[in-house]
Amino acid sequence: MATLILLLQLLILLIPSSLPQNLHPSDLTALLSIKATLTDLSPTNPFFSTWNLTAPDPCSSFAGLTCTLHRVTALSLGGTSFPLAGTLPSSLSLLTDLTQLLLSPGLVTGPIPLQLAQLTNLRVLSLPSNRLTGPIPTALSTLRRLHTLDLSCNQLSGSVPPTLTDLPQLKILILASNSLSGTLPKTVNSPLLHLDLKDNKITGPLPLSLPSSLRYLSLSQNLMWGPLPNGLQLLSELAFLDLSMNRFSGPMPAQLFSLPALSNIFLQRNNLSGGLGSGPRTGPVPGSIVDLSHNSLSGELSSVLEGVESLFLNNNRFAGEVPEAYVKSVWRGSTRLLYLQHNYLTGIPLREGVVLPDAASLCVSYNCMVPPPAVVMTCPASAGGVVTRPAAQCSVFSHYGG
Repeated sequence: MATLILLLQLLILLIPSSLPQNLHPSDLTALLSIKATLTDLSPTNPFFSTWNLTAPDPCSSFAGLTCTLHRVTALSLGGTSFPLAGTLPSSLSLLTDLTQLLLSPGLVTGPIPLQLAQLTNLRVLSLPSNRLTGPIPTALSTLRRLHTLDLSCNQLSGSVPPTLTDLPQLKILILASNSLSGTLPKTVNSPLLHLDLKDNKITGPLPLSLPSSLRYLSLSQNLMWGPLPNGLQLLSELAFLDLSMNRFSGPMPAQLFSLPALSNIFLQRNNLSGGLGSGPRTGPVPGSIVDLSHNSLSGELSSVLEGVESLFLNNNRFAGEVPEAYVKSVWRGSTRLLYLQHNYLTGIPLREGVVLPDAASLCVSYNCMVPPPAVVMTCPASAGGVVTRPAAQCSVFSHYGG
């Protein structure tokens, strides 16, 4: 690659009259290198068709370029109709005024160039949905102005550099759908708003300390374990939480369901135990989803989740009667879906002849009661065909307290 850069620089020196004169020479070298190492996959409308080296002003004619004072400040490579293949050249580091580098989904392979760490003005680095391999360069942690880092849907491996979450201006970190492993740092110091590491191979516990600014947190489909830290209930701005399909165990933080902004909670398919708690209710939340299914939660159901639009509590060890508040919420239409199947519930306060809204789905099959006919037909196929749990299971569960 160094040889290619030298050749391109020599070309610029030898034939200056045929090349653009109003673009910084190092920027022009970088653009020539990019065009040499990336390939258009669009047969009819290739991305590089506008990169005409005889054009007098690349800043106004090259697709994907934004310039300020003859320097490239933003570069967006490819697009929805312009997929690219090839590799990212190390000569990108010559674009020293660059603040944004975006690569659209395509078939770009190879590692992330270490030289990107030389782009000290970079605020946005977005390289999603390609086939990039190798580790995330630790050197990216030197980009002190970085606001957004999106490397999702690639084939990256290794661990998340611990210093990456110390960047002072980092707000969005998306590393989802790679093959990242290792553990996360105990403390995340960056003022993150959005953290998405789902669908990797990350192990170990959750960080004990997360930024209070966090609004979106997803670590689903990993190999993480341990208890949920009480620090989660201090995230007053959190609106979306997805820790599903891991190995988390122990009780849920007592005030988790009381967070004012939290409307989407996905904790399904873990090993969580204990009860729901009885924190203050915030009332109906349109569009809210809470999925606690396929855990080992137990005890009687509290009404703390009354008004959630889609509520999945199935496949746990809940006992006692379904709270009347839940049934009324379904009847009023605040709750459109309430799945309680595969528990040890003993009753539901649903009077005979009560008609539920047509859009409602209420399932209580395979519990320690005979479900009312009105709700049997609204169960999903995964609930199975047996509507009542065998009496022997209910007797043993009751005798040993679950």
